[in-house]
Amino acid sequence: MHHSGHWRTENSFLLLFHRFGFLFHFPFSVSCFSFLFQFLVSCFCFLFQFLVSCFCFLFQFPEELQRLTSNLRTVDLSNNRIEVLPVSIGNFLQLKSLTLNGNKLTSVPADIGKLKKLETLSLNGNRIQVLPPTLNQLKALRTLSLAGNQIQEFPPGLGALRHLDLLDLSRNHIQSVPAEVAELQAIEINLNQNQISSLSVGVSRCPRLKVLRLEENCLELASVPVSILADSQVSLFSVEGNLFEVKKLRDLEGYDKYMERFTATKKKFT
Repeated sequence: MHHSGHWRTENSFLLLFHRFGFLFHFPFSVSCFSFLFQFLVSCFCFLFQFLVSCFCFLFQFPEELQRLTSNLRTVDLSNNRIEVLPVSIGNFLQLKSLTLNGNKLTSVPADIGKLKKLETLSLNGNRIQVLPPTLNQLKALRTLSLAGNQIQEFPPGLGALRHLDLLDLSRNHIQSVPAEVAELQAIEINLNQNQISSLSVGVSRCPRLKVLRLEENCLELASVPVSILADSQVSLFSVEGNLFEVKKLRDLEGYDKYMERFTATKKKFT
């Protein structure tokens, strides 16, 4: 943690030096005042974001951030001891990325739904059990990462997130994947290391789903919907570490169609 923070701080100041060097060589004129003012504000926010990200052992969300609610785009307070995300988080209307991995959060305030520009929400390694219904109001969200929490049920309402690309719910306590999963727009769903024994056929109807990870769960071979193999767009179906041998998938209807998709996708990246 110490080395990571040192790296971020050192490189942040190098980048700021580069930015200010650009400022010092910028042609000075009256017409530049507006640009220079905005540029200075941007540099200040940039510096503050990195200084905040380098603090360790914060026990609460820094009150000082409230002064930057109209400008701040990125907040990373990972690896601290923050237990509560304040309702004032809803005031950061320009926020695009919020990361609080490795803290002690047990819940997420409903005001999170006010962040209409938020594209990345990463809350890995906390103690969250349930998510607020307002989460489905984050219409710009592309990445939702909640790995390593204490979530016991597949979160409802995520189908409203029409731009969601990645949903990471790995290392939780989820036992089943419900039919409403069919509404998800995600390209990748990671459910590794849960306790899943029931998988709805709805997962094969996810319109954009390409990668489905279900490693180290409690699935029997009979619990795997053959439609995932035969009728879906899934080109990577990862099920190692369940209650059957992976090679048994070859006996299921639709396996040949799945392998065609898998091979075609593999060729694109080789």
